[in-house]
Amino acid sequence: MIDKTVNLLVVFTLIGTEALATKQHIYQVIIIGTGFGGQSAALRLLKRGVTDFVMLERRSFMGGTWCQNSYPGAQVDVQSPLYSLASEPYPWSQMFAEQPELEAYTKQVLEKHRLADKALLNTNVTELRWLEHEQQWQVTTSAGVFLTRTVISAQGPLSNPLIPDFPGRERYQGRSFHTNAWDHSYDYTGKRVAIIGSGASAAQVIPAIADKVAQLHVFQRTPHWVMPRPDRKFAPWFRKLLGIRPFYQVLRKAIYWALEWRVLAFKYSPTLLKVFAEREARRHLRKQIPDEDLRQKLTPDYTIGCKRIIVSNTLYPALARDHVTLHDRHDGIREFTEKGLITQQGQELELDLVVYSTGFKATDGALGFNVVGQHETRLDDVWEDYPRAYLGTMMPNFPNLFLVTGPNTGIGHTSAIFVIESQMIYIMRVLAELERRGATSVAVTAEAEQRYTDKIHHEMARTVWQTGGCHSWYQSKSGKVTAMFPGFSFVYRYLAWRFRPQDHCFKSGAQL
Repeated sequence: MIDKTVNLLVVFTLIGTEALATKQHIYQVIIIGTGFGGQSAALRLLKRGVTDFVMLERRSFMGGTWCQNSYPGAQVDVQSPLYSLASEPYPWSQMFAEQPELEAYTKQVLEKHRLADKALLNTNVTELRWLEHEQQWQVTTSAGVFLTRTVISAQGPLSNPLIPDFPGRERYQGRSFHTNAWDHSYDYTGKRVAIIGSGASAAQVIPAIADKVAQLHVFQRTPHWVMPRPDRKFAPWFRKLLGIRPFYQVLRKAIYWALEWRVLAFKYSPTLLKVFAEREARRHLRKQIPDEDLRQKLTPDYTIGCKRIIVSNTLYPALARDHVTLHDRHDGIREFTEKGLITQQGQELELDLVVYSTGFKATDGALGFNVVGQHETRLDDVWEDYPRAYLGTMMPNFPNLFLVTGPNTGIGHTSAIFVIESQMIYIMRVLAELERRGATSVAVTAEAEQRYTDKIHHEMARTVWQTGGCHSWYQSKSGKVTAMFPGFSFVYRYLAWRFRPQDHCFKSGAQL
């Protein structure tokens, strides 16, 4: 009798679980991430009348990069009127906005369109799995499992911090954190600090904290070319004009076309790079670093543009201060100790704080979660050699999955948001065609993706990112440049706008 009762309970439990599963809401779209990519996707969906979507955010707050990266000195290196959403004017206070203003802008967009009502916070995606029979994605998260017809993955390429596994790092007993997770509760005033890394984030942190710390040790693996920052504060009357859409659009176009010519140098003419960019960078270095030995350490041995160019008026003066020591690759980190670290030259440094400004997993492993498509195809296997995607957005065997800022969508000369909004044009055209056909799924064909990828890397061979003589985060472990788009950004926008149905495979199956 007891066995029969137990069996009946098991049966009823299974029936109840199955009934619950069938009642689970199936979203039309799930957006992963709430930064500019996620916001842009949400605004485009709302414009199309699509309201059945949810935004999954792994953090306890929305906003992405400029809400997360709040380290001292954080500032955008693209002109603010262009580094903003085309449909959302804003009265910027200066040409290159600082982090608090960027965060305020982000929050204004979120509040204006009530996107918080569409968001689930503290929801970290761990797996996407395509269910072929049901023609939908199963999204596994730290907060449960969700089902959706379409996924727009917009968590951003610079969202997963990278910290190298230095020998003995776990032994260090002092404070340490990555610039991506700055601990504002820690007072570094009067402390002995080491900054590991010399890229864009370090170049902003160093001048911001140099005057407050007792000692500052900067560990530089490779020097960067540094250009002057042509910043300026906007007058109140000009800020009012920025809030007017027609003026805002005209200014954006003026800035856009002023920047776009740089592609001629990055791709077609190393002479232009040397004559206009490298000459100015060398002049900037000579002017701000009078010490010949320090200047030698800070002089790159590769073509300008091969690595990300740093734009700063304050980095060099900070590095030249008496209590700041620059350690180059010949005097790097040998190992960590409980109290600090030992350099390659045998110098023992006692430290109170170690700041890792060591970048992000921007190419290999950029998504940060497992993705399984048709025929149990794993994205990690597809990207084993190097990340690749049609328009940096769609991949064969992964239907109804769109990557925002995917492979080869980075842009070195203008605003990344311009490319994001170009991707949205393509994504919305694909979804419109899917709806027009009454189909349930769409994937790019393998042939179309191969043609596009071959074209990208053929064009990449001519760029400074491939030929400039450096190793950068633009490259995957394969050596291929997988972060950048090798051409004019308006060409990418045209390719996104020129939707080609013949490059895609549409399928009708189970209805949602």
